[in-house]
Amino acid sequence: MFERTTRMWVEREGAVMSAKPAEVVETTVPFSSARALAGAFEATLSSDDMVRTPHDEIEELCDAQGREWARRMLEEHMRLRAELEARVPVVGADGVERRAVRDSGRSLRTIVGSVSVPRLAYQAAGRDDLHPMDGSLNLPKEMFSFGIRRLVAREVARASYDEVVELLRDVTGADIAKRQVEELAMRAAQDFDAYYERRSAAETTEELLVVSTDGKGIAMRHEDLREGTRRAAESTKRKLQTRLAPGEKSNRKRMAQVAAVYSIAPWKRTAADLVRPLRTDAVEELRPKPKGKRVWASVEKAQQRVIRSAIDEAIRRDPDATRRWVVLVDGDPKQLRAVKAELRRAKRKATIILDVVHVLEYVWKAARALFGESNAEAEDWVGNRLLALLGGRSGGDVAQTIRWWSARRKGSLDAARTAAIDEACDYLSDRARTRLMHYEEALRNGLPIATGVIEGACRYLVKDRMDRTGARWSLTGAEAVLRLRAIRASGDFDDYWKFHLAAEKGRNHSARYAAATIPDPLPPRKPRLRRVK
Repeated sequence: MFERTTRMWVEREGAVMSAKPAEVVETTVPFSSARALAGAFEATLSSDDMVRTPHDEIEELCDAQGREWARRMLEEHMRLRAELEARVPVVGADGVERRAVRDSGRSLRTIVGSVSVPRLAYQAAGRDDLHPMDGSLNLPKEMFSFGIRRLVAREVARASYDEVVELLRDVTGADIAKRQVEELAMRAAQDFDAYYERRSAAETTEELLVVSTDGKGIAMRHEDLREGTRRAAESTKRKLQTRLAPGEKSNRKRMAQVAAVYSIAPWKRTAADLVRPLRTDAVEELRPKPKGKRVWASVEKAQQRVIRSAIDEAIRRDPDATRRWVVLVDGDPKQLRAVKAELRRAKRKATIILDVVHVLEYVWKAARALFGESNAEAEDWVGNRLLALLGGRSGGDVAQTIRWWSARRKGSLDAARTAAIDEACDYLSDRARTRLMHYEEALRNGLPIATGVIEGACRYLVKDRMDRTGARWSLTGAEAVLRLRAIRASGDFDDYWKFHLAAEKGRNHSARYAAATIPDPLPPRKPRLRRVK
């Protein structure tokens, strides 16, 4: 019905309205084509046939013709600027003046449709052409406008490439290939590091400055796996062709390192507050909320580089080293070594705390080996072990207690359960980790002891978007999506986009001219006259 209504309207208006959006009525009067389209459409909407048409068809027709009106307005604005363009001296960054001038044009695909952009081309033998009007408009190098790139950047951060392709078709009316969407996302994310490195984020507060980091695997294309993982995948012979056998590893993931930096007010509490928390609104209102939270992840950079960027972000927030730093870790030896190395490099002191939730997971592993699957007896036993840790007992002390319980039940434990208990005790009694389990002192000083922020970042930045069934990521594609999700999660998208547009203008235009200055091809602005009474 919508197609019939549209065709009927197009046939009635004849030459005034073209069924093809790219066609524009030739005229020398600026914006006359858009005005003619608007007038013809107004007359059509007032017709007797349209008055009797269902609202959904009118709504779709208004959407389609409104987009065409906007496309014509944009294209005629480009034409108006071309008519105003004056010849100016143009010297390239190579020091060669472009003396030959000719008319030229290019196409630009925008959120309202494709438009033609006429402008002058400045030429010299053996040199690239220069187009000052392109610099004035800050046009991208490719055919897609920054409006489309911004839309891609926002949507790729939350939806699959296929879903973004469909959305672009619905919103802009253009068919953009999936590969082109991925490339636009990469270009949109390319200024991520530069944006955060130049941003001044000094905070005048006495709140705790918290740094946290963790890792999360992403299923990658075979060629983009890290070298060790790729070799393992190539050398492993699978028992089954259609699925993994029990105990087999697929060797198809590459670890993304996730980081978080935020401020939080100290919150003093006791072991009992954590082991037997009062689930009331009053207690929850007392819990301080993280402030100035920035989270990000990288699958391309090595673990230590991400940790270094987290420490550098903390330094930008506390350049004078007046605040107390807390670093929350999960106990991975390599991660811990990297954290300590970066703190030494930065000449900063921090209280490093082993995430109590990770510790609790190993206590539960021992509990299930001793008492079977989760039950009330196991829960009480875990609660007592946790209370001991939070009350000042060391990880080694708790490990000794677990081994005592294991010895009492030695006859009823099989090899698998014994191995689980040994693994938990080794984790708890490890000298490097047990030094980081001073939970009683941390609670007394109001320090955080759990990595809820980084766990949430791992879930949001990585798992929710990257861990879709059947997805296999390229390294550059995964890195771009992680960056765009991080920008949105940190609440920086609008500010980042302004920075990105300025950087694009510098790369694509200013850098091509002498003294990095684009000649202004438009006539000087007329001074605004003030009426004096």
